[in-house]
Amino acid sequence: MHTGSPHARAPLAVLALVAAVAALLLGGAGPASAHSGLTGSDPADGSVLASPPPHVTLTFTETVGLSADSVRVLSPDNERVNPRPAHHADGRGNTGRVELADGLAQGTYTVAWRVVSADGHPISGAFVFSVGRPSETAAEVPDTAAGDTAAGRLHGVFRHVAYSGLALLAGAAAFVLLCWPGAGALRPVRRLLAAGWAALAVSTAALLLLRGPYETGGPLTAALDPALLGQTLTGRAGGALVVRFLLLGATAVLLLRLARRAGDPDGRAEEWCPGRRVRWTAAGLAAGLALTWAAAEHAAAGIQVPLAVPASVLHLLAMGVWLGGLATLAAVLGGRGAGGPAVPARAVGRFSTLAFAAVAVLVGTGLYQSWRQVGSWEALTTTSFGRILLIKTAAVVLMLWAASFSRRLAARVLDPAGTAGATSADTGAGRMREPALAVAGTAAAGPGPAPGAPSAGAKAGPPAPGGAEGQRRRLRRTVAAEAALGVLVLTATTVLTGTQPGRAAVRSAEAAAARGPQVRVVTVPFDTGAAGHRGTVQITLAPGRVGENSVEAVVFTEDGGLAAVPEIRLNLTQTDLDIGPIDAKLTDRKGYWAAYDLRLPVPGEWNAAVTVRTGDIDQATVRAPVPVTGRPK
Repeated sequence: MHTGSPHARAPLAVLALVAAVAALLLGGAGPASAHSGLTGSDPADGSVLASPPPHVTLTFTETVGLSADSVRVLSPDNERVNPRPAHHADGRGNTGRVELADGLAQGTYTVAWRVVSADGHPISGAFVFSVGRPSETAAEVPDTAAGDTAAGRLHGVFRHVAYSGLALLAGAAAFVLLCWPGAGALRPVRRLLAAGWAALAVSTAALLLLRGPYETGGPLTAALDPALLGQTLTGRAGGALVVRFLLLGATAVLLLRLARRAGDPDGRAEEWCPGRRVRWTAAGLAAGLALTWAAAEHAAAGIQVPLAVPASVLHLLAMGVWLGGLATLAAVLGGRGAGGPAVPARAVGRFSTLAFAAVAVLVGTGLYQSWRQVGSWEALTTTSFGRILLIKTAAVVLMLWAASFSRRLAARVLDPAGTAGATSADTGAGRMREPALAVAGTAAAGPGPAPGAPSAGAKAGPPAPGGAEGQRRRLRRTVAAEAALGVLVLTATTVLTGTQPGRAAVRSAEAAAARGPQVRVVTVPFDTGAAGHRGTVQITLAPGRVGENSVEAVVFTEDGGLAAVPEIRLNLTQTDLDIGPIDAKLTDRKGYWAAYDLRLPVPGEWNAAVTVRTGDIDQATVRAPVPVTGRPK
């Protein structure tokens, strides 16, 4: 809160409001980059194959982590048919491949997959393919989201606790080291430091245990599985949590040393000034703690990682200094007990400067992150990430609105006579007195002038409206309101870091649209007129787009069995543009007919003419429309 002239403060307040809203609207609070997404599979989703494939391969937009159950291929009877776990195909980190058992029967097979994207979040899905012809039954897989498990929900709760702990710890420490060293002797501040450290330590332990079942989708009891815990410890996310533990140990040592230096819990010891070494050590520990988030989550994936990681660290630290420092200021303003120390005006002024600097850092890092995360204004309303970001932005606007009231009240309380800039000589010491704000209204307790009163002979100014004590109470309430809104901002921050960023969501949607229907399957009945010469012919066109396509034709008897025929011909015509007929030139593949070099020049609805010859003279020609899409952009 600035304590200068209201006219001088107005431009800075407007600038801070606009800059903070722009940064948080465009860049968000979480680190940058993207969740991975599936871009394709072999066999393709919905495809019908004449013979069983040797393996199943999945391709993703980003590098993914695989576990023993990352890819499961299930038969129509819900039996697993991939005997070995998934591995990366040809050493490519963005793929997953499983080998299939020999002799797969006809029917529809389900591929259920769950992988961990490069930003540390699990993603899952499922698709089907058929061998011979689709079956009436298929395996069932859960349709819940990857993180929608008991372990996943608890993981989200403790992630929020971790962010809150970081904010309290970093903000309270910054307030003591940079704004008011004497606050380190106050019980409310010590409790905030202890609470922040404890919240961060407990949440780190919980996240380390929950990481395994969160990634694999296992039950909550799997958190105590030694094998799964060992797998977590060897991963990037688990390693970052272990480093966080070590940094918290060093932080505890520093906090204990600062507590002894700051004085006794009642704050009656002489105020001390922390040296440069102490401040740099604290800054290094804070940056290290923030790095354990940036190095294992969104910022560590995607483009420009060397720039994104430090930007994420600065963003997290600025968030902690602003919100945690605000909570500390609310605690010292709301303290109770006669004889408690006064809050120096310089402490409030220093925090105002520090908070403004934190907002400036949020602006810089937020603008950069906007390019990596949101991608477009449209994504603000069309993606979950964008909508959550708008909610957070509203909370930030309310915080800054409350802060404007706090600044005006602080000016009245700390400078009731309009002489905050004036000083008086301290008899015999040559030092300057500074206005101070009593923590519990001690200025009115007992005889004598208030701690911030002007010296004898000074000209008294008009009293603050409503009385000094009333102004103090209003100041405490507005600061408390800011801190409460900060809780909402932290909650939105946590949700954002677990939500697919807008840019990634748009990219995934574009990839899905580009894939389109990966196959076109047309089944047409035929009847040659001879007894026992009726059935259906199934034409599979893949990928069903402009350019080169593969065509497979399978003939089934009237009772559903496979039929061998002496000839199948396929011609395609684009009637609207008068193109064709184009002969697919199918060849006999011993059980089915196929061609793998059919080129279609234009998109639109093509007319397929299929001629099936079942004997020397018995044949029938049937027709069916086949839609063909354009090339992906």
